[in-house]
Amino acid sequence: MLDGPLLALDIGGGTQDLLLWQPGQTVENAVKMVLPAPTRIAARRIQHCTIRGAAIFLTGRLMGGGPVSQAVRRHLSRGLKVYARPEVALTLHDNLDTVRCWGVELVDAAPPEAEPIVLGDIDLEALGNLCTAFEIPFPRHFAVAVQDHGFNPAGSNRRFRFEHWERVLAQEGRLADLAYFEPPAYLTRMQAVAQTLPGVLLMDTCTAGVRGALLDPQARKHRDRGLTVVNLGNAHTFAALIQGDRLWGVYEHHTRLLSPEKLCDHLRRFQRRELTNEEVFADDGHGCAYAPDYPPGEPFEFAVFTGPQRRRAESWAGAIFATPYGDMMLTGCFGLADAFLEAKKVPLSLGDPL
Repeated sequence: MLDGPLLALDIGGGTQDLLLWQPGQTVENAVKMVLPAPTRIAARRIQHCTIRGAAIFLTGRLMGGGPVSQAVRRHLSRGLKVYARPEVALTLHDNLDTVRCWGVELVDAAPPEAEPIVLGDIDLEALGNLCTAFEIPFPRHFAVAVQDHGFNPAGSNRRFRFEHWERVLAQEGRLADLAYFEPPAYLTRMQAVAQTLPGVLLMDTCTAGVRGALLDPQARKHRDRGLTVVNLGNAHTFAALIQGDRLWGVYEHHTRLLSPEKLCDHLRRFQRRELTNEEVFADDGHGCAYAPDYPPGEPFEFAVFTGPQRRRAESWAGAIFATPYGDMMLTGCFGLADAFLEAKKVPLSLGDPL
């Protein structure tokens, strides 16, 4: 049994989804929240400084980039100063020479005129304030999902991220192997979360969403035969061909580039093993790959969809929208909690009271 509450936190490009599950609760009665993603919160804080014309100093820890990088570039374009600690500046780009070329000055301490902007995917102070305000016990266990492209200062981060998935497939891609207490060293965003939360279980947002979708009753029925699980996130779309506990194929693209028509075309050809890695990468996606011993036949025709951009799949004939425990926005959190219970060998299913 667990000796305290479990926080499952799924940090995406648009939102961070929170499930705080206390011993003795059913999952339906757990605390649930959908909040802005940390990178968007940090970008807004930078934007406030841009409006005031204030220099900024980036401190804290490496986190997801995206909106933060864009906000920094806008700040610099106004002729305003940006200072950053070197290890934190890796949020902006894996190559610090590139960051310097943007105009960011790398320093160890805040210049007196600069306003500190604390970066990081985990805000323990805000979490503590939330728990205090609502009389919620502070969690003792943590499971967190982030999207980690991996540290690759010399090449394409899209290519490098997809090489990670290709290694997973080559090593028989078990879902259980994609939850880490000790993530690979090159997954630096996960490493930063682990430094903040020692003992945390870590997953990629894509695989957390897939694992959570498999808890949907309709998905469960097709798991042994094989199915396609599609996670349509705000930033990335990830699809997996799954049979039992194994990944047989992986597809990843940027959601903003996928019209409903293109999405359906890609997924149909992905299911038939007709879509190529080269085509997806050339389309500014990450890639498409299959296990070396991909099975014959077509066992993956049944498809379930989840994620905040799931409406892009409404034109899919017979589309099934996975709603594990009745809540599609918490799919990744349910996947995290399920992985945590399995990794800790807790003899409960997610639907049982703790």
